[in-house]
Amino acid sequence: MAKSEARIQALQGILLLGALAMAVRAGYLQLVKGGHYAQVVARQRTEHRVLDAPRGVIYDRSGTALAASLEQYHVDVAGNQIRSPEAFIAIYRTDIGKRTELLRQALRSGEDFYANGPFTAGQVRRIRGMKGVYLRPIYRREYPSGPLARPLIGALSPDSARGTSGLERFLDSLLQGRPGEAVFIKDAAGRTYESPGRMARAPIRGYDVTLTIDKELQEIAEGGLSAVFKEFTPQRADIIFLNPRTGEVLAAASREVDDAGRPLATASFFQSSFEPGSTAKPFTAAALLSLDRVKPGDQVAPEGGHWKLPLRNGRFRPITDDHPQKVPLSLARTIQVSSNIGIVKFSTRLNPDEHFDALRSFGFGSPTGVEFPAEASGKLYRPDEWRPGEHGPSVAMGYNVEVTPIQLAAAYGAIANDGLLLAPTVIKEIRSPEGKVVYRHEPLVVRRAVSARVAEEIRGFLALSAADSGTGGQAQVKGVVLGKTGTAKLVINRRYSNEHAASFAGIFPAKDPQLVVVVRVEKPHGVYYGGFVAAPLVRRMLSQALSARKTALDRSRLADDQVVQTGARPADSGPPAPRTWVELPLRPVTPRIENRLVPDVVGFSSRAAAASLHRRGFRVRLDGLGSITRTLPEAGDSLAAGKTVTVFANRERP
Repeated sequence: MAKSEARIQALQGILLLGALAMAVRAGYLQLVKGGHYAQVVARQRTEHRVLDAPRGVIYDRSGTALAASLEQYHVDVAGNQIRSPEAFIAIYRTDIGKRTELLRQALRSGEDFYANGPFTAGQVRRIRGMKGVYLRPIYRREYPSGPLARPLIGALSPDSARGTSGLERFLDSLLQGRPGEAVFIKDAAGRTYESPGRMARAPIRGYDVTLTIDKELQEIAEGGLSAVFKEFTPQRADIIFLNPRTGEVLAAASREVDDAGRPLATASFFQSSFEPGSTAKPFTAAALLSLDRVKPGDQVAPEGGHWKLPLRNGRFRPITDDHPQKVPLSLARTIQVSSNIGIVKFSTRLNPDEHFDALRSFGFGSPTGVEFPAEASGKLYRPDEWRPGEHGPSVAMGYNVEVTPIQLAAAYGAIANDGLLLAPTVIKEIRSPEGKVVYRHEPLVVRRAVSARVAEEIRGFLALSAADSGTGGQAQVKGVVLGKTGTAKLVINRRYSNEHAASFAGIFPAKDPQLVVVVRVEKPHGVYYGGFVAAPLVRRMLSQALSARKTALDRSRLADDQVVQTGARPADSGPPAPRTWVELPLRPVTPRIENRLVPDVVGFSSRAAAASLHRRGFRVRLDGLGSITRTLPEAGDSLAAGKTVTVFANRERP
């Protein structure tokens, strides 16, 4: 009897321990691992799919789409949910036009069927909304204007929706949008079913961007490139149209080929610098006038087109003119006939610091800050690096200094705008997905480069240069084009070669300027002078712009435009033929130069610090090289735009 009771008690203990173990295990699964297993079950029962978001649209200034996202679809079919398989197959065969054998098999067995198109909205119109049909939208980037402005707009990566070049890259975070998410229910066989709350997160489209680009002017610029390539077969050419009153880039076109003549992707209007040659001479003239180093009666001898510049070591540097002159040269006449000898002789009245500061004031040597990836900064050597007899004369002639087309356009814009240098831009407006304007461009004054008086005198020089007696006469339209030609030898393998870059920088019209035009043509065949390659192209493009139906030009302001003869100063008259002086009344501009906060650039490299300060409108004086240790004034202090910030860096070269 005792033995039976012991067995019963042992059995009860075992059962109790088993029950306790089961309770502990159940508690562990429920309380400790419950969340994990719930997630596993949810993953097995549901499927999450990413929903693409449409990329923002890029428009030209008039609202014409230059880049847009075209919605297309993949089609997913839940075979067990289709009510009328044969009717569905008939519609599918007619509208989508794919083979239907696999679809028929899927519908018979109740399995899922995936048709990875993509298909257009028209193709899926009749099956949209059918029970068991799920459309997965995808977005393909389209460029409705074809190749127009493509170097500026850029492109997307072929295997993703991310921008890889141009504005598609620069504005990628704005244009991208935010993907959505959908949830589908699956059964044990893995078949998907529509879930009542399947839209976990709706996709949000990207921001829309309106550019300052004028489609018709862009077409004219690109047509000009085609014409110059057909006539002169150069290796590279660039054209910029800029509104000098606002800094808006109205057209930016580039074309480049390799040595075999194959086209290359390029945006050299912002990313490639070149020695500007004689188009830079007006800026040396502006420095001389600003510092009163040239008096009304000052003239220099032309030396018959050949002169030996004496150097300190007793040697000489030969300076020659392509258009030798026989009578003494005033500063105006020097610009008019593009005399190297004249501008070099006048430039000796400037010391390196003065010459450097003048060019820096016009924006040379630093990026303009235009909204574009990898903008080139050009090259302007610091004055302590200038060697006597080499850099000063070279810079005066447009050598030993490099500019980008956009820098040159902005600098000529300052001359057109009574001496105020504006920051160039290609962005006119940005709108949120709801259509709200989140950014609208307003003209930004970087600094006053020269006084209004000096700017007016330089415009007078440019009028003479673009007259029939000047080097840029072939650019004239209605007699109101101001401008300067340039012809510069190219450096190949660190030596000046017999290849050239022909250029022209112009202002149109003379009264109340609306356009700055810059043309650069590199390695033209045959004729290579700026006056014969670039200047005629400017004339053709301006004539086309005036006859176009819609452009940013205000033709009503051109009706009474004319060059008015006034009393020229005797020293500027030159030979009897070109005795024309130009009166160029411009509407008054009140400079809005406000105090700005000095940014914190401690720890920046010298180059990055200078770029940051220049973008905020300050001049920069660099003391040392390497990492920045402090600034004067200090970060956070208020300083008027155009004033100088001294940047102190480590003395050692990085």
